[in-house]
Amino acid sequence: MAQGNNVSLSSKLGPEERAAAIAKLKVKDLDILVIGGGIVGTGSALDAVTRGLSVGLVEARDWASGTSSRSSKLVHGGIRYLEQLDFGLVREALIERGLLLQRLAPHLVKPVRFLYPLTHRVWERFYIGAGMALYDVFSWSGGRPPGVPHHRHLSKTQMLRAIPSIKSSAFTGGLTYYDAQVDDARYVAVLARTASAYGAHVASRVRVEGFLKVGQRVVGVKAHDLETGERFEIKAKQVVNATGVWTDETQAMVGERGQFKVRASKGIHLVVPRDRFQSKMGVILRTEKSVLFVIPWGRHWIIGTTDTDWQLDKAHPAATAADIDYVLEHVNEILAVPLTREDVEGVYAGLRPLLAGESDQTSKLSREHIVTHSVPGLVVVAGGKWTTYRVMAKDAIDAAVAALDGKIAPSATENIALLGAEGYQAAWNKRNKIARAFGVHRVRIEHLLNRYGVMTDEILDLLRERPELAEPLPGADDYLEAEVIYAATHEGALHLEDVLARRTRISIEAWDRGVSAAPVAARLLGEVLGWDEERIDREVQTYLRRVQAERESQLQPDDESADRIRLEAPDIVATS
Repeated sequence: MAQGNNVSLSSKLGPEERAAAIAKLKVKDLDILVIGGGIVGTGSALDAVTRGLSVGLVEARDWASGTSSRSSKLVHGGIRYLEQLDFGLVREALIERGLLLQRLAPHLVKPVRFLYPLTHRVWERFYIGAGMALYDVFSWSGGRPPGVPHHRHLSKTQMLRAIPSIKSSAFTGGLTYYDAQVDDARYVAVLARTASAYGAHVASRVRVEGFLKVGQRVVGVKAHDLETGERFEIKAKQVVNATGVWTDETQAMVGERGQFKVRASKGIHLVVPRDRFQSKMGVILRTEKSVLFVIPWGRHWIIGTTDTDWQLDKAHPAATAADIDYVLEHVNEILAVPLTREDVEGVYAGLRPLLAGESDQTSKLSREHIVTHSVPGLVVVAGGKWTTYRVMAKDAIDAAVAALDGKIAPSATENIALLGAEGYQAAWNKRNKIARAFGVHRVRIEHLLNRYGVMTDEILDLLRERPELAEPLPGADDYLEAEVIYAATHEGALHLEDVLARRTRISIEAWDRGVSAAPVAARLLGEVLGWDEERIDREVQTYLRRVQAERESQLQPDDESADRIRLEAPDIVATS
C-alpha cells in the first residue's frame, strides 16, 4: 500500500465530480434514472451501469440519510422468519449474506456471533436447534460456503463462561450461531461511489419535484439542485422509484394511484459502552412484539429494536422515553447488573418500509419486496430488507430493461466487488508492516482497513502529505481528522451532518454525540468545500441544534411530542 504501488480502483466522489454529474444529467438522454440514494437505489444504479447502460442517480438528502443508515446494522437471514415459514426469504437472504461476506464487501461486512438463550430444558432446545440447523442448510444452498461457522449447543456452564454478565437464574443453556454486520451508511456511500466509478452520474442533494410525461408515459423528472437552487430536467427512457418509505409520496407526483402502499414501522436502537457488561458474543431475545438484538459494535453495544407504526415526519423519526424504557426493560431481563438511562451513549430511530395491506400490525407486514411498472416508463421497487438489496436492485433493473430496445446484458453484480474490496485480504495480512511504515498503531490501521479496504492507501497518502491530520477528532478517538477531509474529497459529503452522522458514526457513538468534534470537523470540511467563517459557524450551530432536539425528543412520552420537539431543529438544507 505504499505510494506508487496502490491496488485500489478508487474514483473520487467530491464536489467537482458532483458538478460534472449534474452537468451530464442536464443534457444526456439516459437509459435509466434512479430516484433514491438508499441501499436499494444505489444498488440499482450499480446494477444498471454494469449492464452497459447510461445511468443517473439522484437523492434529495445525503446518501443513506433515511432508513439505510438507521438499521440494526445486520446482514442476516432472519431467524424469526423461519417460524413464519418464510423459507424463501430466509434462504435468499442467507445466500446474499455469504456473497457480501466473501466476495462483494469483505472489508465492510463481518461475521458476528450470537447467543440464543433457552428457558426450557428439552423441547425448546430441540425446537430452536432444528430451526438453526435449517438456517445452516439454507446458508449452503447458494453453491458456495456460507463464510461463517455452523450453530453450536451450549450448556448453562458454557453459556455463563461466554457471557459472565448474564443472569444465571434466567436460562437453562443456549445455542450460538453466526450472522454478519455492516456499517450500513458507509456501505451505501461506497456503493454510490462504486456506481460512479463504473460510469453512473450520481448526485446527492438533488430533489425530484415532478415527472416529465408524454401522454401517459414517464420520460424523465423535474429536478432541483438544493445546493445551488438551480432547477433542471433529466430525461430518461426508464425511471426507477427506489424511495423506500417515501414511495407513496413519489408515486403521488405521477398523478396515478399506486398499486400498493408502503407503511413505515419505527425501530429504535440504543448504543452503550462495551464495558457495561461482559460478553464474548451478541445476544438475540424474543419479546412479545418482535426480537431484541444485543450486537457487538466496536467499543460499543447496539441494542434494539422496537417495531411500532409511524405516521409522522419520515425524515427524522424520533425515539421516545417509552421506546428507550422498553428496550432497557427487556435487555435488563437477562443482565445481572441492569443498564440505566445513564449508560446510554447514543440513540437512533429508523423506519422500515413495509408493504401494507396484509395486517394491521407492522411486525406482521411483509419483508418481501415488490417490483411493478406502475405507469409506462416508471418502475417502482419497495419493501424488502437491507440484506437482500442486491436482489431487489436486480429485479428492478430487469423490469426496466424489459421495456428498452435491444439486447441488454443480465445483472452482473453477483461478481462485482465494491471499491476497496479487491485485495483487502492481502492488505489485512500486511497490516503490521503498514503500521510500522507509517508509525501508527496496528489497531489504527485495522480500523482504517475495515472502513476503507484497500482505499486505506488514499488516507495514508493524505497523512504523508499532512501528518497533522493523524490527530483524532475531539471526543471521538476512533476517527482521524484525515477521514473528515477524505469524506468531502472522495465520499460525497457536503455538510457537517453528513460526516458526523454517516461517514463516521460519531453522532451515535460519542458521549456528547459529536458536539466537541463539530467545530474541528466543520473547519476541515470548509477547507475542501470553500466555506467562510459564517458558513462554518452555521454548519456547527445547525448540528448542535440537531443534537439538542434529539436529546429532548428522547425525554418525551409519545411519538407526537417527540416528533414536534425533533422538528424544532431545522435541516441545514431544506428538503420540503
